[in-house]
Amino acid sequence: MPELMIIGGGLAGSEAAWQAAERGITVRLHEMRPEQSTPAHTTGNLAEMVCSNSMGSNLIDRASGLLKAELTRLKSLLLGCAEATALPSGGSLAVDREQFAALVTKKITSHPRIELVREEVKYIPEGPVVIASGPLTSPSLSNSIQRLTGQKHLFFYDAIAPIVDVDSVNMQIAFRASRFERGQLEEGDYLNCPMDENQYTVFTHELCHAKRIELRQFETKLLKGVKGGAGKFFEGCLPVEILAERGAETLAFGPLRPVGLTDPRTGKYPFAVLQLRQDNLAGTLYNMVVFQTNLTISEQKRVFHMVPGLENAEFLRYGQMHRNTFIASPLLLKPTLQYIHREDLFFAGQIIGIEGYVANIATGLLAGVNAARIIRGMKTLTLPLTTMLGALCHYISHSEMKYFQPMKANFGILPIVNRKIRGKPKRAMVHVKKSLSDLDTFLINENFFESS
Repeated sequence: MPELMIIGGGLAGSEAAWQAAERGITVRLHEMRPEQSTPAHTTGNLAEMVCSNSMGSNLIDRASGLLKAELTRLKSLLLGCAEATALPSGGSLAVDREQFAALVTKKITSHPRIELVREEVKYIPEGPVVIASGPLTSPSLSNSIQRLTGQKHLFFYDAIAPIVDVDSVNMQIAFRASRFERGQLEEGDYLNCPMDENQYTVFTHELCHAKRIELRQFETKLLKGVKGGAGKFFEGCLPVEILAERGAETLAFGPLRPVGLTDPRTGKYPFAVLQLRQDNLAGTLYNMVVFQTNLTISEQKRVFHMVPGLENAEFLRYGQMHRNTFIASPLLLKPTLQYIHREDLFFAGQIIGIEGYVANIATGLLAGVNAARIIRGMKTLTLPLTTMLGALCHYISHSEMKYFQPMKANFGILPIVNRKIRGKPKRAMVHVKKSLSDLDTFLINENFFESS
């Protein structure tokens, strides 16, 4: 029986390797780190998370919550690892990144049918392959993919949020709370830095006018003439300074919205609130929620110290940006995640144009399952369109190319439910019931776990 080669040991590649190995397939998982690193990674562990430590809401009436529920039914390894290394985070799933990556690495390297190969793959080989090389695919492999597909890659730019030492946060100003007190522990799961209107106005002005890291020549060409300077930035992960340029109150109604957070000093909602979320189990590190940035380090120090409560904050990691690459999936992939001109070649993860850690895991799972089925002479599976994972795979394989950009899990990509149902929560729960019911039926009818 042929072995399966998986390129990339991130979230998608690790999940794909596990699913195929559990179905009796011998897997060679290739990861170029630590021999060759990237601008964003810091370790050689598998499944290293770089932008944030949050996997989104656990609430079932949220898109990420539904996708997690589907992954539970699909027996995801990495979701289990995330739950085992979870941190307090209100109604969300946040993990200790180091412990999460270490646990995934241990599970993968302990599997008797998985061989971890620490080397860069520079070209697409023959035989069954899953390419899950992520947003920082090496130039050599990128060129190989481009030669295969005949399509130019699309580029956008992803940003990483800063991390602060919790002991350096001024708790005379900052306060612990979860929004609307939902799912919090006794003291609340987030640190909140409140701003009055004047503080917010001064902060956003300085944020908009702070010096940014200069783009390289080819990057500048991509951004030339684009309104708001956003260019190829992914709308779901914009640098905070780009958001601030869109209007005086954009941040106050967006990532700095104060709704549901009462300042204990005043008993009222602040004008705006910057939230910090726990980043490790020890509770010593906190990241600035939705504060990915492309400011220079010196400007990050100056501007972020203007936030009430962070006057003397010690930044243990500053924000940075890195190139993110994805393929023209609507022209190249089937909803099974197979390349249209080669049935034993699969793509998964961010390189296919999906966003979010959980979606990365989910597409890796489907690619691993379908690759194993190809090797075993079984038909590949297309998940029901009514499921969140099925809808994501349909989106990336059927979108109009001129409108195609990375997509997160959201209820908007699912088939329309009864328009007479009023209210998003009620409509969401209709989607949830339909999705999980259809998925349960699908798993039985298609003998999903038959080869495991």
